[in-house]
Amino acid sequence: MKLQPSELPSRKPHTRRKTSALAPFIALTLLLTIPLYNYPFNNIAEFPSDKLLLSQNTLLSEHNTNDVPCSAASSRPCNDGSGGGGGGRRQEAAEGRLRRGKGRGKRKVGHPGEIITRVSTHVGNDAGTVRTKVLEDEKCDLFTGEWVANPDGPYYTNATCDAIQDHQNCMKYGRPDKGFLKWRWKPDGCDLPVFDPHRFLELVQGKSVAFVGDSVARNHMQSLICLLSRVVHPVDVSKPKDENRLYQYTEYNFNVSIISSPYLIRTEKTDPNDFTRPFNLFLDEFDETWTAKIQSFDYLIISAGHWFFRPTYFYLNRTLAGCLYCPEPNVTHLTSSFSYRWAFQTAFRAINAAGNFNGVTFLRTFAPSHFEGGPWDKGGDCVRTRPFKRNETVLEDYSLEMYSIQLEELRTAQEAGRRTGRKFRLFDATKPMLLRADGHPSKYGHWPGANRTIPNDCVHWCLPGPIDAWNDFLQELLKREVGSKSKSFT
Repeated sequence: MKLQPSELPSRKPHTRRKTSALAPFIALTLLLTIPLYNYPFNNIAEFPSDKLLLSQNTLLSEHNTNDVPCSAASSRPCNDGSGGGGGGRRQEAAEGRLRRGKGRGKRKVGHPGEIITRVSTHVGNDAGTVRTKVLEDEKCDLFTGEWVANPDGPYYTNATCDAIQDHQNCMKYGRPDKGFLKWRWKPDGCDLPVFDPHRFLELVQGKSVAFVGDSVARNHMQSLICLLSRVVHPVDVSKPKDENRLYQYTEYNFNVSIISSPYLIRTEKTDPNDFTRPFNLFLDEFDETWTAKIQSFDYLIISAGHWFFRPTYFYLNRTLAGCLYCPEPNVTHLTSSFSYRWAFQTAFRAINAAGNFNGVTFLRTFAPSHFEGGPWDKGGDCVRTRPFKRNETVLEDYSLEMYSIQLEELRTAQEAGRRTGRKFRLFDATKPMLLRADGHPSKYGHWPGANRTIPNDCVHWCLPGPIDAWNDFLQELLKREVGSKSKSFT
């Protein structure tokens, strides 16, 4: 498979900075594993939206980078004009440097049918403030804490679970250290029980759970299947060549599915035969691959992130509005945060517009990658063997910006949901996973290749591994939703 080159430069690592500005390396790693499927585009759902809060021109002017020269001293990405294909391109400065005090504006909260259009150009303490509001109804913040020793882990192996893909099968490919398997997440103010398959199956009996997102969402679903394999194995009822999978646990009348939608919105290839080329993103249109099925889900877990650093063209009202890393000088050059905010606005709008949906939507937030020592294609790697303590690293740069956008849009969706009867919940993977630079496959997702160099994978997660804790979180979140309905979980 031809690989997509990075669109961001390397940056000299700092001893306290574990999330360097290497964002688009992630697109390559994703392309190594999960190709994008063909989206159906014939009957895109329309949602009345005649109340756009800002004009398109005003919206674009906040993110227009055409007036910034492409140079080593610039924060604008540099491009050789190849339009997102081939190799050899290098930027001289990172996109998304976060500068406090620039681009601020009052954020207007819209009604369910409205689209909030301002995109933040900075973050900081605002993220913590918004996060507090998102969690204001929760008795305990599950996602603030530390990783503590857990001698009982792991709870399955690559020999007991056949749902592990090779690129996550660190044990198969000879990872020598096992210490990364011996940790569990401990919240500061409450207990988080380790995943219990019997308990989980009781919680989801008669229910449907859907993961919507990219290959990290698939990574999460596979962790769940592996944890449940201690008790029961599902029946795969998917079509043989369909990338979207549906698994049924018939004894429990429960099913779990993964729907591949890396951008969450309507998307199409610029080259139908080459998914490594740029994509067209229709920022204000639903991806019916999943939005047409919303009513059939009891629990919807949506996530997105790493694909948004790939070269893309942005459309609003079916009109080209700008691009990310495109060679055309006459197209407005925008940032990844522009499309990222639009994608979540549109995804949440689809959920709020869905009729007869009585389920719960969980936003699983951005899981940072951990390349150190260079960019993905220059030997960058993730070789740590134990978690960071919370005071040993910070969330910054593009990871902080994307996390902040997710929190802001979730808060807006929650407010709209109160009027539409929809439930939106925070599933904060960002804070715990920032500390788990030890949990990626690195070079242990394949055998050493003769006469070829395969980039290290510091994006996905080993199975078994740290993201098994995501299902500890999921079990507790579902327990909170069930509440007193089940005496076993009060």
